[in-house]
Amino acid sequence: MEYHFNFTIVWRHAWRLWWGLGLSLQVALASLGIGMAIGLACAIAYTDGGKATRTAIAGYVEFIRNTPLLLLVYLVFYGVPSIGGFAYDATTSFIATLAFYGGAQLTEVFRAGLDAVPPGVVDAGRAIGLTPTGNLVHVRLPTALRVALPALSNAFISLFKDTALGTVIAVPELTHAAQWINFNTFRILEVYALLTPIYLLTGWIILAALRLLERRFAIAKAA
Repeated sequence: MEYHFNFTIVWRHAWRLWWGLGLSLQVALASLGIGMAIGLACAIAYTDGGKATRTAIAGYVEFIRNTPLLLLVYLVFYGVPSIGGFAYDATTSFIATLAFYGGAQLTEVFRAGLDAVPPGVVDAGRAIGLTPTGNLVHVRLPTALRVALPALSNAFISLFKDTALGTVIAVPELTHAAQWINFNTFRILEVYALLTPIYLLTGWIILAALRLLERRFAIAKAA
């Protein structure tokens, strides 16, 4: 049986794809922001904390990194409310899941950035009278964040692609919108023929913008 392409039917519902793309970007951005806060706090605590703190943070990172993201999505959406006795909507649940997932990845990114700060720079901060907090805020963090920028770019791209998993709990993101069109028009090839370049083009635009940001704040190499 020969398949005949018909994009006209799909284009009637194309607004769902654009709306879903917008939500995917919002979810990825919110998750990255919260994940950065979690990762930065954990990295600082791991670097400057005691053995108990290091063990707890290492446990969190290893648990998240070794658990499939799909399983985490289900655990947070179905498991946490049943245990805690409260409820939240699918989008909130998904953002929280991606934030904790991204936070674990970014903990290692920021920890590596903090470790990359030259000891001489930290000593210079102490020499001019900076307190440990002042040294962290004015010396260590600015350097560590600039070192971590390439990895942060990769994390944002990864979180954007991971938003596609939101469809399993009915978050109305881009992939969920594509599935809705498919179920209501039965034009699966046309739908995914549009969905694929949308993801590719959006990811390329994000990457290009982040690469410009990296070059703007890159640490100059010594001649």
